[in-house]
Amino acid sequence: MEINMVITPGIEDLDYEYKDGIKHFTLIAEEVDLELIPGLFVKAWGYNGSVPGPTIKVRPNDKVCIRVINNLPEETSVHWHGLEVPNDMDGVPPVEPSPYIYPGEYFDYHFKINNPPGTYMYHSHVNVMVQDNAGLLGGFIIEDPKDDKRKNFKDYLIVLQEWAADKLPWGDISKGNYELTFKMPDFNFFTFNGKCYPLTKPLPVRYGDAVRIRYCNIQMHHHPIHLHGHQFKVVGADGFPIRKETQIYKNTMLVASGETWDIEFIAKNPGIWPLHCHMPHHVTNNGAPGIGGMFTTVNYIN
Repeated sequence: MEINMVITPGIEDLDYEYKDGIKHFTLIAEEVDLELIPGLFVKAWGYNGSVPGPTIKVRPNDKVCIRVINNLPEETSVHWHGLEVPNDMDGVPPVEPSPYIYPGEYFDYHFKINNPPGTYMYHSHVNVMVQDNAGLLGGFIIEDPKDDKRKNFKDYLIVLQEWAADKLPWGDISKGNYELTFKMPDFNFFTFNGKCYPLTKPLPVRYGDAVRIRYCNIQMHHHPIHLHGHQFKVVGADGFPIRKETQIYKNTMLVASGETWDIEFIAKNPGIWPLHCHMPHHVTNNGAPGIGGMFTTVNYIN
């Protein structure tokens, strides 16, 4: 029996049906009304009504079939970022034999999980300037069965995104619906798991917990993510574990576009501790005063 340890705060896991030795998943690419901050919505693109898309969780050596249904107005694809898959399943048409998925059609990606346990991603690889920036991406976790036996252990995934919401004077966060623009975009909202602070979800921990936080970033900018009150070890990079003898301690993790990083720390300093991007612009909502953007907290609970 599998124990699902990894939590993506505010984002659901993608369900599957186990049939004939294969895990069958379904992703539906579609328009999503995304609330970035209270009362401010953008017309994003996502999967299964979610931005980022639901987290896909598998185990080593699993055989999977992921049906991608396209309800968008243009062709799309899905690339399994960092995964070792057959060439025709990699999702980069027309360079590869992997096909376009045209509006109203679907394609079944099927492959075996050959990578080690770790943090990976999935995202569109068609018209990426629009489709990736519009939200067609999500986390892909290969769970480590050894983690099933870990006690007092928390495991969180945070997907980093940025948004260019048009028709907004600088600093104005009035309520309303806004369009996204992707031609030389001026990004003005920054999210953890599709939300700007104060809508971001905190990460609850208990004193003595071993805590893993996984970061993934598909979009344009790099983000130095800083944790207050703790030092952490860097334990994974782009899905692959880092040997204990080469792990280093840090309190800020630079997450560049296309990268995933895993960090771990022991919760031994009670309080409510900020976790945020250290780019000053990235912790605002459209440049408005106060805390916003890529900001959440690690909250000790009783």
